Amino acid sequence: MFIVQPECINVLGKRTNKRNHSVQLFRILNFVKSLCLVFLVSFHGFGHHREACPERSEGSLTSAANIKSSKMKTINDCLKERILIIDGAMGTMIQRHKLEEADYRGERFKDWHKDVKGNNDLLSITQPQIIEEIHQQYLEAGADIIETNTFSSTSIAQADYELQSIAYELNVAAAKCAKNAVAKFLSSPLSTNGEGQGVRFVAGAIGPLNKTLSLSPDVNNPGYRAVTFDEVANAYYEQVKGLVDGGVDILLIETIFDTLNAKAAIYAIKKYFRDTKQKELPVMISGTITDASGRTLSGQTLEAFYISVSHAKPLSIGLNCALGAKEMRPHIEELSQLASCYTSAYPNAGLPNAFGEYDEQPHETAHIIEEWAAEGFVNIVGGCCGTTPDHIKHIAEQVKNYKARELPVVEEEIFA
Repeated sequence: MFIVQPECINVLGKRTNKRNHSVQLFRILNFVKSLCLVFLVSFHGFGHHREACPERSEGSLTSAANIKSSKMKTINDCLKERILIIDGAMGTMIQRHKLEEADYRGERFKDWHKDVKGNNDLLSITQPQIIEEIHQQYLEAGADIIETNTFSSTSIAQADYELQSIAYELNVAAAKCAKNAVAKFLSSPLSTNGEGQGVRFVAGAIGPLNKTLSLSPDVNNPGYRAVTFDEVANAYYEQVKGLVDGGVDILLIETIFDTLNAKAAIYAIKKYFRDTKQKELPVMISGTITDASGRTLSGQTLEAFYISVSHAKPLSIGLNCALGAKEMRPHIEELSQLASCYTSAYPNAGLPNAFGEYDEQPHETAHIIEEWAAEGFVNIVGGCCGTTPDHIKHIAEQVKNYKARELPVVEEEIFA
């Protein structure tokens, strides 16, 4: 498979004048298939077309324009039109509430035998009004996509609090919080202003876990692993089930620093939809470059990471966390040249200061991301650690007048 930028199609000789016989045969077969398709559509006539449009009731005719207007736009439709905005940090906003142990516990877990303060995902059950309010703020700031509060909602991650048994419930509850926020927003006057009128998307957030498949937690035993691939895949399978049952529109595997963990998540997603025979939801994948070397924590270059997960045929691939927008820029530029799918980027609000806090102001983050949009690097942008609804509002304002990155032309060859 070759990925060719649109302006390069007639420049690369191998793609134009030096095609082998097998490629010519492939083209001829495709042409013949197209002719057959035209014949079949013509033969079946209107009855075939009506079957493809379930909005038409039997015995009634509806214009194509009316049918199109009655359909909800998909995320693919929106991505073809403009740069989409994903929300900012959930943890940063939760910290503003200055919650104590009793707030995290709520009534249901008031007698739990372990401390749960800091388990932000638990708030989807014990303080759902706080999570919905945060989602609402991001929607009002201009977010097209909001993430569920499920970064650590797996049985493996929840084992730190001995709450493995509620992992599924956490995902369902968080998805419902996000869906409720979207429903409230879309019923408000704010939803009719600006871009993307009448449509917002909920992405089920799937985090990287607190245990890795590629690295040993014991420096004296590099071959040791704290978890197996099957255990990770099973934990992700349960999370995917909860997110889907809760009604998410997209699945987002994010903050990937160990590609093998991400592969387990991809496997779990594919297996879940095979097992349930449901239509697959779009999958977004977002990795994390941990330092100036341009590699993930498990040692892969950006290109190696992209190739490792491209078999999942994601809706988008991108980067988030670890770096601020300034430090992330060269990696986003590289990714925009590599990816045959849409690209996403949601950096931190700069790098943390000596106290672990983020000082980069909304207009500063937005100014840097605006340049990415102007250069045609991105399709989806937003914020990660340290970002707030104010950051998202500024980002949305700065990129709204720029065209989204165009997908490259992908040319396939058949090898004898």
